[in-house]
Formats: sequence, structure tokens, C-alpha cells
Amino acid sequence: MAISNRIGIPEEDAVRDANFVMDIFGFDDRVIDNVLEPEDRQLFYILEEEGMLTTEREETTLYDGREWRTHYWLFKKNQVFTMSEEEREIRRRRKARPSESDVYHHLPDDMWAARQI
Repeated sequence: MAISNRIGIPEEDAVRDANFVMDIFGFDDRVIDNVLEPEDRQLFYILEEEGMLTTEREETTLYDGREWRTHYWLFKKNQVFTMSEEEREIRRRRKARPSESDVYHHLPDDMWAARQI
């Protein structure tokens, strides 16, 4: 729901993307960037823009003095849950709000009586 709502794609596509992201992360909330293909990384950049993922890096000094950087993606689980709950609430409100055509179904029978002139 969070992906569908924030990115504006059909729910079927959003479920596919969400399953892919969950497959990459598994049970962790951090994954090394090297596991991603360039096409996959594009989805991660989109999700980062929407606040569902973020990045971090670690720097290590190698034995020969060079710096080695490792890039990670972090899954912002709480943020995704919040976005998903917000979308559920929006959908619940839409269902609760009667449409214009529903107005006539809620009128009592005596309102349908013919006017007397």
C-alpha cells in the first residue's frame, strides 16, 4: 500500500516491487549495495526519495593504507508501516463517505411521496 500510494503505481505492480524489496532484505533491515543490479538499484533510489529506504556507508582502512568504502541500503520499516496505515485510513474514509448516488438510498420512504399542490 505504501509503494502504491507514494509512487502512484497500480497495486499489482506495487506488490511485485514490495516482494522484490523484501526478498532482497530478507529478515534484515540492512543490505549491502553490491547485491543489486543497476535496474534494481533504480527502484531503491525511488523508494529512497519517498522515505522508505536510506543509505549509509562504512569506511575501513586496508592494510596497505587505502580507504575502502562499503555502501548499504537501510529499510525504514517504521516509516513504511506508517505510510501503509495512512493509506488504509484514507481508503477506509473513502468507503465510509457516501457517494452522491448513495444519498437517495438513505432517504426515508415518506420523502418519496408526491407533493400535494
